[in-house]
Amino acid sequence: MARFEFQLEGVLKHRERIEKDRQRDLAVAQKEMVRLDSELQALNLEVQQSTADVRDNRLVGRLDLPYLAAHRRYMLGMQRKVVAVSQKMGAQQLVVDAARRALAEASKQKKILEKLREKQHRRWSEALARREAGAQDELTTQLSFRALAEAEGTL
Repeated sequence: MARFEFQLEGVLKHRERIEKDRQRDLAVAQKEMVRLDSELQALNLEVQQSTADVRDNRLVGRLDLPYLAAHRRYMLGMQRKVVAVSQKMGAQQLVVDAARRALAEASKQKKILEKLREKQHRRWSEALARREAGAQDELTTQLSFRALAEAEGTL
């Protein structure tokens, strides 16, 4: 029996590998984004706990001005860290967006070849069906001719 062979099968496999690579790139970029988000949440929690500690324990009774000044410096440092992490997140979001666009393009390129393969397979199937129908018609014609010739006695 005839077997369909897609001439661009190697190209299709290559595009599938590219798509998987792009999926991996996107996953790595998203994982980094999640890590940065977790870091930001941890910093925010630390700031909230420190502020609550100062509010609940250090602002009662006699004020410890050196401690409050140190706390203020600590809070400014934490604010700088938060800003730095936020900037990293902004840059990482650009990386995630670029990875997402690259994945979309790779998927599109693979889909184009898959559609071409389906179209060629459909054409091949239709041509095979026509050839088989033609062969069946030829066989039927020969059998009918032989039966007619036997009926006339010429064979």
